[in-house]
Amino acid sequence: MTRVIVTGGGTGGHIYPALAIADGIKKRWPDTDVRYIGGRGGMESRIVPQAGYPFWGISAEGWQGRRIRSLATALKVDLSGSREAEGIIRAFQPEAVIGTGGFVCLPVGLAAAKKRIPIYLHEQNAMPGLTNRLMSVWAKKIMVSFEESVHRFPHLSGRKAVVTGLPVRDSIIQADAEEGYAFFQLDPNKKTILAVGGSLGAERINRAMLQVVGQLYRNHDVQVIFATGQRDFQHVTEELDAAGIQWDTSAGAQSNIRVLTYIDRMDLAYAAADIFVGRSGASTMAEVTLSRLPAILVPYPHATENHQAHNAISLADKGGAILLEDSGLNGNVLLTSLLELLADDHRRAAMAECSYKASYGRALEDILDVLSEAIS
Repeated sequence: MTRVIVTGGGTGGHIYPALAIADGIKKRWPDTDVRYIGGRGGMESRIVPQAGYPFWGISAEGWQGRRIRSLATALKVDLSGSREAEGIIRAFQPEAVIGTGGFVCLPVGLAAAKKRIPIYLHEQNAMPGLTNRLMSVWAKKIMVSFEESVHRFPHLSGRKAVVTGLPVRDSIIQADAEEGYAFFQLDPNKKTILAVGGSLGAERINRAMLQVVGQLYRNHDVQVIFATGQRDFQHVTEELDAAGIQWDTSAGAQSNIRVLTYIDRMDLAYAAADIFVGRSGASTMAEVTLSRLPAILVPYPHATENHQAHNAISLADKGGAILLEDSGLNGNVLLTSLLELLADDHRRAAMAECSYKASYGRALEDILDVLSEAIS
């Protein structure tokens, strides 16, 4: 039986790709024993066991951008975590370690390198994270989601990079537009704007969308799905109520506006949409491009190493997106961009095609093909 350790944590952007790879391994090689190492107390300590994988928690602490004293503390914690990971590796004897980023990967990578276990990395963003750049010197192969990231690894490490894309759920690929219209009670004859601020919310996007919704309310040609995130939902809906805008169709009222806290069925939302508005995290980029959606992207300005801006620039340069800066975003700017796209069917179609050309529909299969040299 082949034994594999998967590691990655801190954010869903690292955890969910790791789980997608783990699921792919189990599907292609059912007898493989897959275990997960993550940060003790991190998001992964809750998410991974729920996904059905044995989980080991180790000590780990992020240190990028910290002061010298805090950096010394973080290094001390990570060295302790490396010793813990070394004990796990010694007992489990894996054939490979697969890392998807996040500071917990560094102590695991140190331990794997010391034990001469082959290390495989997956980098989600156009600008590689610091942990993956450090670990790249030990990696056997580096799988990347953007061509641009190959040249942002150390020179010798970049030679080990393979462009695979980012794994996306099958439901995103297979979603049906008609089902999406029915699920969100939408009119198939209207153009649909999908605006998403993330699970917590994006304040500038939400403020701008309030003005957009005000202008498009009762428009006979356009409808809007607007997910505010948990933090801003009450404020947004109170503003809409005060303006007399009907946004909740649960009581049977007719409206072209759908305002939600969070969208559980993003697959159906993508399928029903004609234009996407939102942030430019790696998973979002992979889903939007596979869904053939022209996008208006507003990168989160405080993302680590500004990686969301690099992601958005990559798609904008390929013709699939319009890039708007968070600092300059307001209702007028967003509304103007949306109205221009809505009025130009040819431009939307061209952007949709460029977006799809930037996608990687075989991402998981290509990743597994790379891993096949270690798993059989």
